This record gives sequence, structure tokens and C-alpha cells, in this order.
Amino acid sequence: MNARWSARGLAVVGAVALAMPLAVAAPAAASAALATRPAQTAAGPLTTLDHLDFLLDEATPPADVAGHTTYRLQQEPTLLAPWTYADARDGGTFQRVGGGPLDPVTGEWGQGAYNADDNTRAAVVYVRHWQQTGDADSRQKAYELLRTVAYHQTTDGPDAGNVVLWMQPDGELNASAEPVELPDPSDSGPSYWLARTVWALGEGYAAFADDDPAFAAFLKERLALSRGAIERDVLSKYRQFTTADGMRVPAWLIVDGADATAEAVLGLTAAVRAGDEDSATAARRLAEGVAAMASGDTRQWPYGAVLPWAQSPAAWHSWGSQMPAALAAAGDLFGDDALLAPAVTDATSFTTTLLTAGGPDNGWFPSPTDRVQIAYGADSRVQSLLALADVTGSTAFAELAGIQAAWFFGANRAGEPMYDPATGVTFDGLQADGSINRNSGAESTIHGLLTALALDAHPDVAARATQLTDVEDRVGLSYVEAEDATRTDGTVSTPESSWTGEASWSDDRLTLSPRQSATWDIGTAESRRWIEPVVWTAPGQSTTSAWRSAGLLRVTGPEQGISPTPGALLPYGLTAPVSADRREVAVTAQRGELVLDGIIVRPWISRLVLGGDTARTELVHSSALAPQRTDVGTDGRPTTVRVYDASGALVRTAAAQGVTSVVVPAGGLAIAAD
Repeated sequence: MNARWSARGLAVVGAVALAMPLAVAAPAAASAALATRPAQTAAGPLTTLDHLDFLLDEATPPADVAGHTTYRLQQEPTLLAPWTYADARDGGTFQRVGGGPLDPVTGEWGQGAYNADDNTRAAVVYVRHWQQTGDADSRQKAYELLRTVAYHQTTDGPDAGNVVLWMQPDGELNASAEPVELPDPSDSGPSYWLARTVWALGEGYAAFADDDPAFAAFLKERLALSRGAIERDVLSKYRQFTTADGMRVPAWLIVDGADATAEAVLGLTAAVRAGDEDSATAARRLAEGVAAMASGDTRQWPYGAVLPWAQSPAAWHSWGSQMPAALAAAGDLFGDDALLAPAVTDATSFTTTLLTAGGPDNGWFPSPTDRVQIAYGADSRVQSLLALADVTGSTAFAELAGIQAAWFFGANRAGEPMYDPATGVTFDGLQADGSINRNSGAESTIHGLLTALALDAHPDVAARATQLTDVEDRVGLSYVEAEDATRTDGTVSTPESSWTGEASWSDDRLTLSPRQSATWDIGTAESRRWIEPVVWTAPGQSTTSAWRSAGLLRVTGPEQGISPTPGALLPYGLTAPVSADRREVAVTAQRGELVLDGIIVRPWISRLVLGGDTARTELVHSSALAPQRTDVGTDGRPTTVRVYDASGALVRTAAAQGVTSVVVPAGGLAIAAD
């Protein structure tokens, strides 16, 4: 489950996705003395399973629970699972805790001690560690966790193949948690935990296929069970499209989520590679749905990202954003460039925008509203970049992966490591103000380890990521609040709720009636800038506004479609850029009311410089429509500069001494490293 920060922001996934608790009650079970201050560097492998091992506990479920059993349950009645949370205590210890309020009489939690989301992802960690290292203990824990994953599945009835989310400390399943989560009961429909079950079963089957054919056959059977639920409830709408705020979206995504669906694709493609041909059709069709969520372009929101939620074209979040990883896996498996292409654009255009703007923020809804950063988000970006590096062979994606992975080792807004290679502790989150949540629950631990495993499998990337421990400079996408206008005769008001049901007001809003105007100071920059006003419109409502030196903006509120609420809060790109030396942006409303949340300002040349004791890396990305010249490097230091086009293809490599000038292709990037 997600660490206690925020989830698909606000109410989005409170309704349909992760069902994340906002608070945890009194401590339970056990504590362990582990360092709460991660080391800056690590000698040897980065992956250390100590903290995840500590989170594991045993439960013995009641006998003969209808619809729930697992492999050799009579012979092996205990199940293994990680506690959901681990709260930091004085003296460098952690206390394992469950989700929701604790009943001191029964010992039960409002949600539970263990959950299918964490069971599945912990299983993936141990499977991958066993496969990479041959470690016998990891093999055994993978086996035990996969048995637990299967126990959460409902095996018969109308909901067969779906998954109960929560389990109490004694092994009793809790189908209806408090606070209420949807679907309720949790096995009554498609869910994130169903998708993650498919992920774990697919990778588990692939790992055990030759090692233990009998157990692998069981996993294949259970994979077919959950795949059947997806085929019944999701893929029955294959090739059907609908709309959300005017955007054409696929109707065959698990819980309308490209994020959830992508994790299922990871398991299905792994199973197909291991010989499970029955999973091929589902893998391809789900991947096609994920690819259909690609949106925007180099110049306009969301800058080529694969959006996570079909119900809102205004929402992107970093946690669970493994859509490019899934598309890379499926594109490679099926030899389909149409699946691979959106993943490449997401990496070269959107991920570079995200990196230069501040890193893996929890959510842009559509403005950078939720600036909290968690390991799940950072790891999802690393996994996607390394998957693309493996499939395409482009060093662009490997270099970007090293830049993103450096977040775990100190190259973040706190300037402190988030992962400790000595203990395997990963902190639960990084606040917008740079403060750190020093708890270390299952989800954070799991995703820190998934990144560590990926880096251990890519030692050159690992070497770079661990050397880059500081953010030295960052110039990228920024946001100006509408109510911060230096001059206006419009009206500032506060929305009743910041969450619209599908997007988020960043703060107050500014309403301009016809002939009213506003001016903002956006400062100067080294390059021209794209301006994107974030405008609220009701369906069918039209507004026209004149933006000084940037052109007219005509907006008509889109058809609601499947989005949760009528009305859309969306960025709209202006046709002309603002010059580098122009400090002010001004607008006059012409027809209809112009309701503004703010203005996205995106430079033609964005830049991120990371450094450390022995290394320096500079990323430059272009959002311009033509090649742009810029300087990279620093005085007195030799550097190697690689220039890539918008597809990630290497254009040129040059060795330079000190500052050097390069031409970056339209939509391309350059990376200078020494």
C-alpha cells in the first residue's frame, strides 16, 4: 500500500485504486534496530533484504474458508506476508503496524496487517533477487509469498479470479475494510490488487517453470484464474472507446487505469516468454489499451506522457507509472513498434520535463499540485527507463535512468539519501518542503529494492547513480498562480474544494469577465518559453482571451463523457512563445468568462545538473520545434557530451574541455558527463 502521503491525489483513487490509509494506529507485533539515516554510498551490491525480511511475518488462516486456498495448504498451513507499515521509533528502530484503527480487544485492524498489493510486490522482489543471485533464501521466500498471493484470490463464484485485499494478523481475510474501499467487497470487481496479482503470478511462473514444475503449474493455473476475471470484466470491452473531457480513451483498462493495467502486462509478458501462450492475447490487448493513453506532444501538456487514468486527461501521477516499462516489454515480445513508440516519447519528452521540473512528483493535476515524492514514483520511472534501454539499446535511456535513480542516493530536494544499501531501508516519502518521512513501510521498502535490483543488473548505471548525490542546478517547468497577478481587475475566489473529482485547483482561482485583464511577472530566462494557461470550463461553455504577444486562446468546454464531474480544468498551449527577456505575460478576456487556475511556464531549453564528489552530469532537454544551440559543461573540467534526437537515437558524441556549445534537435536532449 502507498506510504502515508497522498494517493491519486485526493479522491481519485480513494474511490477506485489503492485504498490507502491516511493514518495508522498503535504499534503492533515487533520492532527492529535498523539505521534510520541511510549511507551515502554502498560497497558491492546495492540490494540488501534485511528490512524487508524484518517486515515479514507468519499467519495461519482459518481452515476451510470458502473460495480461498493455496498450494499445499494442508501440508503447509502458515502463510508469509509483510506488515503494511513500519513506523520509525527512537533509537533507530522500527515498529511494524497495520492499516486503519487497531481494536485492542480483538487485535484486528480496520483494514488489516497485510495486504495483497504488498504481498504481490514483495514476491516480485524475492523472485527477481533469486533469479539474479541464485540466493536460496530468496527462492524460499518467493515461494511462500506466492502461496499467500494465491490465497487472496477468490477461486469460485461470480467473482472468481478477483482478489481480497486485506488480511488480519491471524490470517483472517477482511473483504470490507474500514475506511471503506472500492470495490467493496474488495473481490467484487477489477482492482489494482488484481492487476498486481497477475504481475506476481506471471513473474513467479516464469521463475519456477524449470525449477519446480509442479508449483509452476499451480501458478499458471492461478494466473489463468485471474486472467479469466480480466477477460470477463475488462477485455470484454476490447476495442471499445469512450471519451473523458473530450479525450478519446480505451474502455478496456483495469479500473480505467493504464497504471494498473501496465503492472498486469508485466506479469503476462513474463509468463508468455516462459511458455504460457494462453496469456499472449490478454497481454497484447491490455498493452494496446495502455498505448492508447499516450497524449500531448513535445510542446503541449502532458508532453507525450502515457496518462494513468482514462477518466481524466488532466491527471498524471508518478506512483505506479510503469506504463512505458510495460509497453517496452510488450513491444519487444510482439515485435510491435506501435506499442514501443509511446514509451519512447514518454521517456524523451515527458520524463525529461519531469526531471528538470523537480523530479518524480506524486501528481500533476494538471499543474504540479502534489509535490510529495515517494519511492514508488521514483522506482516506476527507473524501471521504465531501464526497460527502454534494454529493448532499444539506446544509451539515452540508460543515462536518464542513472539520473533518476540518483534520487535514492541524495540527488533530491532534501539533499539526503532515501535508500540505505546497508539495511535495505527506504524512507516513506519526501515532502515538498524537503522534509523526510522517516518511516519505512512495505511499499517504500519494496520499490527501493526493485530499483536496487535493477541497478545491480545494470552496474554502469548503478555506478553513475550512486556518484550523483547533489542537485546543483535545475531550470525547467514552473507554475505561476493566477491569483499572484501583479495587476488585475478580475475576481479572486477560493473553490469549495481543491479536488474537482478529476483534477485539482492549485490554490485560488482568478475570474476575468469580458474586457477585464491580468498581468503576471514570469521573470526572464535563458531561452524562449511556452505558456499554457490552466483554464476551467463547463461543457459547452466558450471563452476567448487575448494573450499579449502570444496569440488568441479560444476554449470550449469539452463533453464530460466518463469523467467524474462536468467541467474540465486543463492547460491550453498558446501558439507563440514568450521571448527570453520578456518578464510579463498579460491577458484580456474577450468573450465569456475566463476562469484561470494559473499558468504553466515551460522553457524551450530545460536543464538539470547533478553532482557529487567525483562526478557531474548535466541534462539538457529541448521543447522547441527546431534545433536549439545551448552551452553545457563547466569551466576546467573535461566532459563527454552525447546528443540524442526525440526518439532517443544518438546523433553525435563529442569530448570537450570546459564549457562547450551543442545543438539540441527539436524535442531532443543532450547529456554531458564527466
